[in-house]
Amino acid sequence: MNNIIDWISQPWPWYVAGPMLGLTVPVLLLIGNKSFGVSSSLRHVCAACMPAKIPFFSYDWKAESWNLLFVTGIVLGGVIAALVFSDPADMVVAESTQHDLMALGITKFENLLPSEIFSWEHLFSMRGLIFFVLGGFMVGFGTRYAGGCTSGHAIMGISNLQWPSVVATIFFMLGGFTMTHLILPTLMRLAGF
Repeated sequence: MNNIIDWISQPWPWYVAGPMLGLTVPVLLLIGNKSFGVSSSLRHVCAACMPAKIPFFSYDWKAESWNLLFVTGIVLGGVIAALVFSDPADMVVAESTQHDLMALGITKFENLLPSEIFSWEHLFSMRGLIFFVLGGFMVGFGTRYAGGCTSGHAIMGISNLQWPSVVATIFFMLGGFTMTHLILPTLMRLAGF
């Protein structure tokens, strides 16, 4: 039993984890003609909890309750993995990534999250406003505007040969490159790094 737990605790190579994630798409389609995606679950929660007659939330959310169970499984799986199957060894961050982050003023790496940005003490500061509030709003707006999240478009949409998903994924990538190389350095300076 310990050998199995040790094996599960280790990072899995891309050639195992990638196909497992990729096979989620046909399994969902074969089991119940369901589409893989995570961002729609927030809409289902809002539709279930908001009694207001907002047209966007006025639909049969119970028909999509499987998606809420799917997302709950993702959260529980993450908690179980962190509490039971976590690897006590330090996370390995590539030296080139460390150098790039140090050039932006990020020197502390705790669980792959720069503590200069992601910490409770910075939550109610200008950094928190920029990175959490503004960043969260932009991610939420972009997800709704694009008609889905990166996982929904890149994994499900492209596998179904949907042209809008190909276009959305291209622009997700372009946006990520633009953010990383052009906008993030400016935000870091504004936030006091």
